[in-house]
Amino acid sequence: MASTTVPQARTGRLEDARFLTGRGRFIADRQTSDMLQMAVLRSPVAHARINSIDVEVAKDMPGVVGIFIATDMTELGPLPCAVELKGKDGKRYIEPYRPVLARDAVKYVGEAVALVVGQTIDQARDAAEAIAVDYQDLPALADPRDAVKPDAAQIWPQAPGNLLFDWERGDHAATERAFANADHVVKLDTYNNRLIGGALETRGAIAQHDAGSGVTTLWTPSQGAHFLRDLLCDRVLKLPRENLRVVTEDVGGGFGPKFYLYAEHALAVWAARRLGRTVSWQAERGENFLAEAHARDQWTEIEMAFDRDGKILGLRVDAIANFGAYISSFAPVIPTMGMAKVISGLYAIPAIHISMRGVFTNTVPVDAYRGAGKPEAIFALERLIDMAAEAIGIDRIELRRRNLIQLQAMPYATATGVTYDSGDFPALFEHALRDADVAGFAQRRAASETRGLKRGLGLSCYLHGTGGVADENSTVEIKSDGRILVATGTQSTGQGHATTYAQGVAQLLGVKLEQIEVRQGDTATIRTGGGSGGSSSTIISVTTIHAATHKLIERAKALAAYLLEASPRDIVLRDGQVEIAGTDRRMSLTELAAKAISTAVPEELRGPLTGQAKFADQIASFPSGVIVAEAEIDPDTGAVHIDRLVSVQDVGTVINAQLVDGQMHGGIVQGLGQALIEICAYDPASGQLISGSFMDYGVPRADNTPYIRSITLSLPSPNNTLGIKGVGELGPIGAPPAIVNAIVDALKPWGISHLDMPVTPARVWQAIQQAGTNKR
Repeated sequence: MASTTVPQARTGRLEDARFLTGRGRFIADRQTSDMLQMAVLRSPVAHARINSIDVEVAKDMPGVVGIFIATDMTELGPLPCAVELKGKDGKRYIEPYRPVLARDAVKYVGEAVALVVGQTIDQARDAAEAIAVDYQDLPALADPRDAVKPDAAQIWPQAPGNLLFDWERGDHAATERAFANADHVVKLDTYNNRLIGGALETRGAIAQHDAGSGVTTLWTPSQGAHFLRDLLCDRVLKLPRENLRVVTEDVGGGFGPKFYLYAEHALAVWAARRLGRTVSWQAERGENFLAEAHARDQWTEIEMAFDRDGKILGLRVDAIANFGAYISSFAPVIPTMGMAKVISGLYAIPAIHISMRGVFTNTVPVDAYRGAGKPEAIFALERLIDMAAEAIGIDRIELRRRNLIQLQAMPYATATGVTYDSGDFPALFEHALRDADVAGFAQRRAASETRGLKRGLGLSCYLHGTGGVADENSTVEIKSDGRILVATGTQSTGQGHATTYAQGVAQLLGVKLEQIEVRQGDTATIRTGGGSGGSSSTIISVTTIHAATHKLIERAKALAAYLLEASPRDIVLRDGQVEIAGTDRRMSLTELAAKAISTAVPEELRGPLTGQAKFADQIASFPSGVIVAEAEIDPDTGAVHIDRLVSVQDVGTVINAQLVDGQMHGGIVQGLGQALIEICAYDPASGQLISGSFMDYGVPRADNTPYIRSITLSLPSPNNTLGIKGVGELGPIGAPPAIVNAIVDALKPWGISHLDMPVTPARVWQAIQQAGTNKR
């Protein structure tokens, strides 16, 4: 099956009118003056024993309702990891006890030490500052390479060498044979910079306890209410699940960090139950930097073996991933299986071996962030391909072309045991070259030279392996007032779920989009849900809602057959009405819904007009893409300007082309941020976070962002009934290597072969100065 270009139809988002007129419902909108306010005292040091905590002065301060430390909440369990992974030795990774509040020691700057509840947030914060903690400093480690040195201090006694696992994937012997038979071997050592999510809305929690029912309600901006409810009840609070309701309304950005269970979730619920009052917490921006999961932070040594014609024979990876002081919710599978899913890229590589060490340091725990292990893999792979082309003497475009997996090889089993479902990689590649006008690059480079600038062109061939939690049971119900309610267990954090999910229902039922109301994020009214992560929300929810709608249609036809006195096979659904085919006997779905709950139908047919379905497809898909970028560099200042960027992607069946472009644009800009600006930096000696605010941590702005040309090709996935592939995480995977490849291409006159991210003006200028007279 060949790829087809998707028509760029535009459908406005149902959500936009509500958001643009200030009718969004975010966590801060739930604040009321009678709520108690929660402040968390956090460790100012990266590693220390706690000798004592003195709250005597603080507890008598104005407005203080309660001060609590770890010994006050001994009934709470630890914050758990939610996934399984085994290392080379066949044993599960080492998971230290992660307390809700530190008791005997602190392991990173920002770790929660005490909880203060006050009448106002200022009173609570003042009291927190008055708590006296006697810390006995211990050696701190921030760089994972330092942590694995033989003489490194030990963070956890149960983790010798500060290793939580030593993991491998692939065929070691076959890979070694490939390298032994190679005509060329090319190697790269590179660092994938640590990132901070920085969503527009910071994390927050409001907990309210009902003593009569014994139910506590937690409102929080999350990526999965059921996930939080289940972990909180089963592992931390040790409550029956029916005693905790978790509600997520509108969310101002997620990208991964809002998925996880944090100490503040447990503290808010515990305090509300303890005090019998509603307790609220909203992270300050600086607090988010210190206490929200970070991302990336991986050192990778990657080698590739080639024959004399430039065909890839083998690939081996030896990497170190920084996990921080504890193991966050999904962290173990991110650098391991995340890398294994995509390390072959779009290329036919017959032998691959990955060796990955997970390392503890005295830093904020790391977890999945938009891309989740794939940006680290693809950046190293695509930079290495460019370096190999230079070393072997084959044009980088031709080298890629010779090694692309062909359409007829699909589905393609990689050497890491992963199967790509579908994709026409050569078509993506050639389409991107044409649309980016690679043939005209030399002329544009010459034009830049006349202005004293250096221009480079960079490519990136990449893919993503979708994942997530497929615990989905969707319902579609038609109400007697004309509304159509869709309930599903994924969670929108700004992606446009209300529009995407409603489109299929509207098309199948023949009704207007405006009639459809999508409900998410309430464990009391939605039976199950896996939340949103891994670029799988559309795969999970759209396919399940589609199945639920078909079941609703079956029920509607059965009811209509009874009411219209016809056979169900003679009933057709058209434009929101059921009718006897070939006649004028019909009734609207709204009328049918009213009669369905009335005595107009026998008891065996009576009940809401609804359809329900469980997710029954495969969650995996492999969306892919090619990005071509051009960068201009000012040699005198090191300033980098991304002048052109073309993205051609295959995301399977497209539900809404506008939302696909929106996801691509946003993701590419996030990738641009990692490539050029963003770095979460720690002092290696003290473990202090240096980039603790937006004064020190850069994010991309309009003046950093080029015009992005987005073109979507469609080759449906065979893994789900609608042929959908994910899209949300493609941009941050594909953009960084394309941008850095463009920059390094521009710097070739100085013999510069590689720069690690972020490629800031200072790094570019320093590289040029160090190259000095090496200029070619």
